[in-house]
Amino acid sequence: MEGLDTGNTAWILTSAALVLLMTPALALFYGGLTRATSVINMMMKCLVAIGLVSVVWVLIGESLAIGDGTGENPFIGDFTSLFGSRHAIEVLGTAGLGGVPNAVWTAFGMMFAIITVALIAGAVADRMKFSAWVVFATVWVIVVYCPVAYWVWGGGWIEDWGVLDFAGGTAVHVNAGAAALGLAIVVGRRIGWKDGNFAPHNLPLVLLGAGLLWFGWFGFNAGSAFAADGFAGLAFLNTQVATAAAVLAWLLIDRLRGIKPSIIGGCSGVVAGLVAITPAAGYVTPLGAIAIGAVAGIICPFAIGLKHKFGFDDALDVVGLHMVAGFWGSVSLGLFAFAEANVLGVDGLFYGGGFELLGKQAAATGVVLVYSAVVAFVIGLILKFTIGIRISEEEELAGIDAAQHGEAGYDLPVNGNSGLDAPVATADPEKVSA
Repeated sequence: MEGLDTGNTAWILTSAALVLLMTPALALFYGGLTRATSVINMMMKCLVAIGLVSVVWVLIGESLAIGDGTGENPFIGDFTSLFGSRHAIEVLGTAGLGGVPNAVWTAFGMMFAIITVALIAGAVADRMKFSAWVVFATVWVIVVYCPVAYWVWGGGWIEDWGVLDFAGGTAVHVNAGAAALGLAIVVGRRIGWKDGNFAPHNLPLVLLGAGLLWFGWFGFNAGSAFAADGFAGLAFLNTQVATAAAVLAWLLIDRLRGIKPSIIGGCSGVVAGLVAITPAAGYVTPLGAIAIGAVAGIICPFAIGLKHKFGFDDALDVVGLHMVAGFWGSVSLGLFAFAEANVLGVDGLFYGGGFELLGKQAAATGVVLVYSAVVAFVIGLILKFTIGIRISEEEELAGIDAAQHGEAGYDLPVNGNSGLDAPVATADPEKVSA
């Protein structure tokens, strides 16, 4: 193949596979955090995101997010230039950016869109209709994710303005977290939210999911260097140390608040650190990465508590983790950006760069936050007054898995019987059903 760089191609292919792994990992992470009667629904929301977004991306998503590459339109690509990912076939014998075939770039970008949509699902655990989720995910990826990706990476106004986002702090995490906020407000609180028992049902599942997310994130961040080079190595290293710092900071904050060290706290720290370093992974030094991760581990525990103060039911803390940590990570570039490590060649405030980059990062990220939250809220309202967005009260109390999917996450044997057919124990053995 003309111009092919086999090393870069192999690395981007591997990175795309790692990013895809993040969505099943998220299903495990979210599934463990829910109640036992909701685990199937949460995993199905993640699974269907893979199916929906993959098809949408090839049909029109990539074209909207990248367009013809002229950058003439600051807000959106187009519907036709890359329809059906035609460029992957038309130049099959020629390598594209970085000596990597276009088909590989299509696959890599697709995986980012998939995980962004799946992240939103955690906010509406236990109560959103599966059919409504399917419609929401399809519409949102087209009218929100694709335009925002174009703004940030496709030659849109955010990129032209000189705003940095290495791997998706703004385009992925703030975007998804803000959408989660808008959607959760429309769907409403779970029954008994403030007083009910919504403790995670399977902590080993949470840890397994967090570990696989951490593993897949190296493809997410280091793959965004677009080459197997020193910048990929820097992004890989920064991802590791920032996440490690966030875990330690989160556990320390819990200790200072009188909370025992826990798997939930540690895994939440993992996610906070991964999210925060994402926009900065290839643009800061390892010392800057440690600082970014540590701050995320400090602020996110308090951010999660805001849902109780403001009264919105973000079931699995998508807002407190992804929106807040993503916003911090994006803004942190205005402080920690290192000129020799970013394409713009600009320094952050702590390296003598002044306040300009800091202001641009905050403003652009704020615009994405508001746009995504508002549009998600509107999509949710339309669904609410058309096909309906929430399961019935009876279905919610019984468990969404049985109502929406006809399955149970667990069918454990009890005295030789399946969990569904097992007798109910009572004080009088004669009253035990056969």
